[in-house]
Amino acid sequence: MRSDLWLAVQRQLRRLVERIPLIDRWLLGELIGPLLFGLTLFTVVSLSVGVMFDLVRKIVESNLPWTIAVQVMLLKLPSFLVISFPMATLMASLLAYSRLSANSELTALRSVGVTASRMIAPAIALALLMTSLSFLFNDVIVPRTNRSAEYTMQRALGKAIAAEKGEDIVYSRFGRVSGPDGVVGNGLTQLFYSTKFEDGTMIGVTVLDFSRSGFTQMLVADKANWNESQAKWEFVDGKILTLTPSGSTTSADFDRYLYPLSPAPLRIANLPKDANNMTVSEAIEAEQLLSDAGDRKEARRLRVRIQEKFTVPMACLVFGLIGSSLGAKPNSRTSRSQGFGISVVLIFAYYVLSFSFSSLGVKGTLAPLLAAWGPVLISLAGGGVLLRQASR
Repeated sequence: MRSDLWLAVQRQLRRLVERIPLIDRWLLGELIGPLLFGLTLFTVVSLSVGVMFDLVRKIVESNLPWTIAVQVMLLKLPSFLVISFPMATLMASLLAYSRLSANSELTALRSVGVTASRMIAPAIALALLMTSLSFLFNDVIVPRTNRSAEYTMQRALGKAIAAEKGEDIVYSRFGRVSGPDGVVGNGLTQLFYSTKFEDGTMIGVTVLDFSRSGFTQMLVADKANWNESQAKWEFVDGKILTLTPSGSTTSADFDRYLYPLSPAPLRIANLPKDANNMTVSEAIEAEQLLSDAGDRKEARRLRVRIQEKFTVPMACLVFGLIGSSLGAKPNSRTSRSQGFGISVVLIFAYYVLSFSFSSLGVKGTLAPLLAAWGPVLISLAGGGVLLRQASR
């Protein structure tokens, strides 16, 4: 039964392949080899620089078991594959089309009326596939494997494993407040600060409350926990200081005090510090949370990172267009070593442009949409110019 099913699947796949025009099958076959070579090369290089040396140091200095080191390296592998996808796409398209051009095979195609756009169509299709694969890895696989790698490393080194851990937790709540002149408007109603968050507990907590007109209240406590049943914060061992409109102050100590505030500080504390460890939906939720909390700088940074979740995979399409257009130029002769060198230069130029735009977006000089998509649009325009040159 299983063999019959497998044969049926094979027949269906064969029919699908046969529907692809012969020229496309031939060109895709020329691209697959350099693509796999580039993926292997760039992944090994980036993995060695990014993880392997650090793991070797931990094996020697911290007695990290080599089995754990291998496990961490495998968990980190998807994040480095994502980095390699665009670079391998560029190298594959550049080398494949350069070789075909050097062997006059593209010249033969031109002689029978095949345009440059038609010739690079398989490379663009492959680049779109790599773009989709890169987005899938970046949004679904990488955040989970990175978290697992961090957890595995902490556990192996005997460190305190706290999935919920952070420092300097700040939450601002805004609402309707009355000013000294009695005018009602939107303003800061509560400011929550904790020096440390660990294992679900806020440590060293200070809350400023401006919600009552004329009154300023400060609550200081050793620790605080979110009480789910009461839907309030439970502060332990603290003091409440109140400044009245007349200027007098009152003070009261407490062992336990329930305070009405949303669980937003808890959600902020649980946010991953690195946007690369968030999915798109998690990043959108975090951005909304930080915006509501009044943390404009971090919210703006996340808005840029959300857009980059889409533009980073688009680098595959950019490099596929540029590489195939360069390689398809008449009389293009590029060896494997030259192709690697050209790839490195183009990759460096693209990422310098991307990082520059990203920094301007985080600073607020550029809108997040422009900061993330600007380099992609500029590079696609450059690829279009190269394609026109290849068509002459």
